[in-house]
Amino acid sequence: MAENKNYLNWQKGISSWLLTLDHKRIGILYMITIFSFFLIGGIFALLMRLELFSAGEDFIKTDFYNQAMTYHGAIMVFMVIIPGIPAFLGNFFLPLQIGAKDVAFPRVNLLSWYCLVTGALIACFSLVLNGVDTGWTFYTPYSIRTSTSVIPVVLGAFIMGFSSILTGLNFIVTIHKLRAPGMTFFRMPLFVWSLYSTAIIQILATPVLAITLLLLIAERVLGVGIFDPNLGGDPILFQHFFWFYSHPAVYIMILPAMGIISELIVAFSRQNIFGYKSIVMASIGIAAVSFFVWGHHLFVSGQSEWAGIIFSGLTMLVGVPTAVKVFNWTATLYKGSLKFDTPLLYAMGFLFLFLIGGVTGIILATIAADVHLHDTYFVVAHFHYVMVGGTLMAIMGGFYYWLPKMFGRMYNELWGRVSFALIFIGFNVTFFPQFILGAEGMPRRYADYPLPYEPLNQLSTLGSWFIGGGFVVALIAIVWAIFKGPKAPANPWGAKTLEWETTSPPPHENFSETPQVTTGPYHYGN
Repeated sequence: MAENKNYLNWQKGISSWLLTLDHKRIGILYMITIFSFFLIGGIFALLMRLELFSAGEDFIKTDFYNQAMTYHGAIMVFMVIIPGIPAFLGNFFLPLQIGAKDVAFPRVNLLSWYCLVTGALIACFSLVLNGVDTGWTFYTPYSIRTSTSVIPVVLGAFIMGFSSILTGLNFIVTIHKLRAPGMTFFRMPLFVWSLYSTAIIQILATPVLAITLLLLIAERVLGVGIFDPNLGGDPILFQHFFWFYSHPAVYIMILPAMGIISELIVAFSRQNIFGYKSIVMASIGIAAVSFFVWGHHLFVSGQSEWAGIIFSGLTMLVGVPTAVKVFNWTATLYKGSLKFDTPLLYAMGFLFLFLIGGVTGIILATIAADVHLHDTYFVVAHFHYVMVGGTLMAIMGGFYYWLPKMFGRMYNELWGRVSFALIFIGFNVTFFPQFILGAEGMPRRYADYPLPYEPLNQLSTLGSWFIGGGFVVALIAIVWAIFKGPKAPANPWGAKTLEWETTSPPPHENFSETPQVTTGPYHYGN
């Protein structure tokens, strides 16, 4: 890819990649893995939307629809969005941004990738058995009683959890121990701070899900009676355990995305970040509050009124540090020398979509509204505006931003903008009608619906084709850039963080000399 020695050509052969200890190569392995599963999960999504284009059973059977819905959710959550930014872009750029030669535990880093791949393959193995139809939440008691292949999927998710824990552990130790001379905590880039906050959640929350999934397997195999009421168990207990992890997991998905957005807005507005420390404190605050909001998923489960009130208030509290970030990003853009290249377009798309997702989250945190909207398409739309509109927009923006550094090649700006336009327009056409469908009472997770819901469902399906087309264009543009794009300079954007101080692509050892840090991460001098 490049004439000079760099991490890509430092060693050759498949074994040099599969046994690599270089954090950059491991990041590329994660990239290939995550994008491959994104393709599979996306195909399941398109199949679901195709079936929902018109009322009645049209293209796929109801049983297969339930399985497609389960695999779409499980693949996108556990194999794409949760590992997406930390494992891919985090692995590649965290050591570079703090001036380190690698992560603290390179072998553990490689092991984390093998855990993800092993767990994902075990989970997908259920496809060739008799599938699984529980939904990605594996709610009991149905997940205990169904004859489908729940155990392989749950076991796969359990193993993938180790990947998340090991990555978080590695990042925390790396940040504490391997920062370059002069890089104090408040000189770290905001992307590093976001990964640090995320790592705390990964280490503390993931074991709860792991234990819950083991208990689910034990219940199916041994009949121990923890969640199944027929055996003296409590299915609501499963929901408490599951959401104690899975709502913090939302912030595992979104906090790194916020870190990327900070980097993009600073680089393409050519201004110092407005309120650096307040954004740092907001990241830590979101991570802390995330452990106390899981009960808003159980407003209709029969929990006490006082518990509902407390969880409602705490959920709304998350909006405070989130609003701080949005305000600071907007203030940074104000009077900036904006350069509307593809990465900034994705960042602006993130702000628009995530704002809608956040505001609708406040609506769902209101108990009276949630009673009506619970388990409707309003929740589906809200979730996708936060996760897809948030995390995937940030992944795409970050990928375009750092692609010259990773591969030493520039992408085609026109096709980058076309991909953004298709994805952004398609996303809104797909999911905004679902807010209306949900408000009108259309329940989620059904393969059929009454005829009055058909026009909005057809519009939603049409939008999904635009999203698919946008990602196809992005894939072609990125592959072309990697293999045929013009050579990139070391710092095409004029950015100020440390990764842009080394060559493109970086050498195996990251820096020829250990960097000496004397200023904050963003020093544009204005």
